[in-house]
Amino acid sequence: MAEAAGAPLLEVSGLKKHFPVRRGLFGRIVGHVYAVDDITFTIGSGETLGLVGESGCGKSTAGKAVLRLIEPTAGAIWLRGRDITNLSRGAMREHRRELQAIFQDPYSSLNPRMMAREIVAEPLTNFDLPARPERLAELFERVGLRAEQLDRYPHEFSGGQRQRLVIARALALNPALIVCDEPVSALDVSVQAQVINLLRDLQEEFHLSYLFIAHDLAVVEHISHRIAVMYLGKVVELADNRALFEEPLHPYTEALLGAVPIPDPEVKRERIVLSGDVPSPIHPPPGCRFHTRCPYAFDRCRVEEPQLLEVRPGHFAACHLRDVEVERFMRMQKVP
Repeated sequence: MAEAAGAPLLEVSGLKKHFPVRRGLFGRIVGHVYAVDDITFTIGSGETLGLVGESGCGKSTAGKAVLRLIEPTAGAIWLRGRDITNLSRGAMREHRRELQAIFQDPYSSLNPRMMAREIVAEPLTNFDLPARPERLAELFERVGLRAEQLDRYPHEFSGGQRQRLVIARALALNPALIVCDEPVSALDVSVQAQVINLLRDLQEEFHLSYLFIAHDLAVVEHISHRIAVMYLGKVVELADNRALFEEPLHPYTEALLGAVPIPDPEVKRERIVLSGDVPSPIHPPPGCRFHTRCPYAFDRCRVEEPQLLEVRPGHFAACHLRDVEVERFMRMQKVP
């Protein structure tokens, strides 16, 4: 898969989503859940950005905010150079055709009372487009289903077939960007590979862009051009696929990669074993949010929050351990 070039299809800048915590008889706000707290990234046309992290780190919330399924607390979202952050429901409608989603659970993301043909046709009818039988059959066959299955209900499909049905629905409007929120985590391993390969084939054929949200690094490595690693609402590392897996720059990324099993008993790999639990997103720790579990943490980490800075060309990390490398990189950039 080739890297996307030119202006980004999607730009996200300083995105935040804070959920109020209410207590008492009158629902007084006593705090906030900092689910997504100031993240920035771009996705090019025809590119896949993998978004990874532990459960509860805010990656699914980020995907829903990009889709405007939930309203961001702050920040900006640009689609094809147009700011869609604060558009009204009516003004946002014209952009809905370009933004589609594939959700984690193919069982709950389909209406059990609708036939497959109605499910795939629904996006078309919502935009007053003709839902011709030949168009529905073409979509079904493109995702590996048979046209005669159009008259079945969701419960008559297997888990993998249901996810293919969801993909067909997402393709109906010829979108530019699909947010894939854990699209294969509910499937068997063999079916996972089939669905991932299908998504890659569709990307090549239709020049799709994906925001691919997952916790399985093996899956993300297989499909992503670039990868953003999230921890407690923050992006702590962002790099292209090869650089991140070959030489991670953030201790949290090192720990995630060290936990991935290697199918070779002879290969030994040093692991970072994290201590403690993930802090509460209601009361994130001061300084670096990872310092309570980081084996390399020092005094500065406990009081000063690191910024996501370019350490090497195209490789960003938010870690005080990389400050010397950042300064060296910046000096090199200034040399004519």
